[in-house]
Amino acid sequence: MKQIIKTYVKAEIGFRTGLSGLTKKFHGKFSDEQGDVPGWVLVVLMTTGLVTAIWTIAAPRLTAILKNSLDAMNGIR
Repeated sequence: MKQIIKTYVKAEIGFRTGLSGLTKKFHGKFSDEQGDVPGWVLVVLMTTGLVTAIWTIAAPRLTAILKNSLDAMNGIR
């Protein structure tokens, strides 16, 4: 039983050491990048503009669909 525990502990230590090394390697590669903030701002603004434009066009039809469905539900009673 002690041999199994020793083997397990050695394997666990080896796994954690390897994982720690991979983590350090990963952070080492990407820690010097600063990112593309203007690009993200542009993506957010364009998405907001598209949603606003689509919502403006679709709002009357969505309102009509909701009103018709609620009227149909009232007719079921």
